[in-house]
Amino acid sequence: MAGIKVFGHPASTATRRVLIALHEKDLDYELVHVELKDGEHKKEPFLSRNPFGKVPAFEDGDFKLFESRAITQYIAHEYADKGNQLLSLGSKNMAIMSMGMEIEAHEFDPVASKIGWERTFKHFLGLTTDEAVVEAEEAKLAKVLDNYEFRLGESKYLSCDQFTLVDLHHIPVIQYLLETPTKKLFDERPHVSAWVADITSRPSSKKVFV
Repeated sequence: MAGIKVFGHPASTATRRVLIALHEKDLDYELVHVELKDGEHKKEPFLSRNPFGKVPAFEDGDFKLFESRAITQYIAHEYADKGNQLLSLGSKNMAIMSMGMEIEAHEFDPVASKIGWERTFKHFLGLTTDEAVVEAEEAKLAKVLDNYEFRLGESKYLSCDQFTLVDLHHIPVIQYLLETPTKKLFDERPHVSAWVADITSRPSSKKVFV
């Protein structure tokens, strides 16, 4: 059947990033479950969709794509006239938005995801949290959030005064961290705390966090 298909796992932050974008655009889709604990993402037929063996993979009719941030950008541009606007229009605004997405991908996510692995996913797997790793990564995350606190004192969202892909890309990992003691790092910074409350209360966020 033609249409939008997302090949991933509902607990995966990268999969959720794509699903949130689809909900923001009010688009119908099919989530094709890929069981990570069984290693389905490292075998065919999934490897034919993403040779790097990471979820999600994406199809929109005959168009195929992988890497969650590339997928959300495709959704935002291809369906610009649907649902909520996720782009900051104009060359300078787009450049600022692109900068924000780079910061999320290279400064925020690697650190936040390590904490999420230690404090959330290890628990699911019956493994023991390495508190030394958590402490080191929280120190790094605090520095990132200090920069966010300054930025959010100048605009409502990280890119501009409207919700964009920059903010959306943060949501899945933050959703997990809010259920852990790391929540204090967000709460301690008033602008960050207000931003987190805003983006995680969006209907699209609530639909993927169950």
